[in-house]
Amino acid sequence: MKTKTALITGASGGIGLELAKLFAQNKYNLVLVARSEDKLIALKNQLEKEYGVKAFAVVKDLTLDGSAKEVFDYLSEQNITVEILVNNAGFGDYGEFLSSDLKKQDDMVALNVRALMDMTYYFGGAMRNRGEGKILNIASLAAMSSGPYMSVYYATKAFVLSFSHAMSKELKKHGVTVTALLPGPTYTGFEDVAGMSGKCTLFSKLRPMQASKVAKVGYKALMKGKSLK
Repeated sequence: MKTKTALITGASGGIGLELAKLFAQNKYNLVLVARSEDKLIALKNQLEKEYGVKAFAVVKDLTLDGSAKEVFDYLSEQNITVEILVNNAGFGDYGEFLSSDLKKQDDMVALNVRALMDMTYYFGGAMRNRGEGKILNIASLAAMSSGPYMSVYYATKAFVLSFSHAMSKELKKHGVTVTALLPGPTYTGFEDVAGMSGKCTLFSKLRPMQASKVAKVGYKALMKGKSLK
């Protein structure tokens, strides 16, 4: 029986890293995509040694235009078929939009929205042509409302949720499932990157979950083909 392969973006830490461990435990080969080469190589070596699977490290900045196609073309050249796509890469920022660094907001949209959309286009298209596949998109509870001081981040996650719902309906007849995971606050280092530690209502009122627990919830929902979890 052919070993299946899962591709995970943002695999070098947080939920992405925990999902990589879960897939490896369940004997999936892995394509690990992130910007941090050192962390990716270390994770690749760890998963291969501990679980006896094959892991491929693809160092790529997904905020750059055309990066998703570059990943797709590279894996096609290597004859690597991706049966499961996990769009996990993303980041946030805290502060008033009009006083923010616009380049950072543009990069957030590029990663949280465009990269996810483009990865789904290329890998989802291949899944549709084969008549099977699974996609997990990491949204957020933030998708359910507007977010003053995190306006762009909340808006990007609303896109992820809406897009995932639509793709779930479009691809169902082709044997491809699309699952949107909506985690609440999670211990991943996200707050530090966003510069929002102790400031955001969503993160201060809800008890943060461990990334490993969020990953398990997402993995189970993906395998069951649920559209939302």
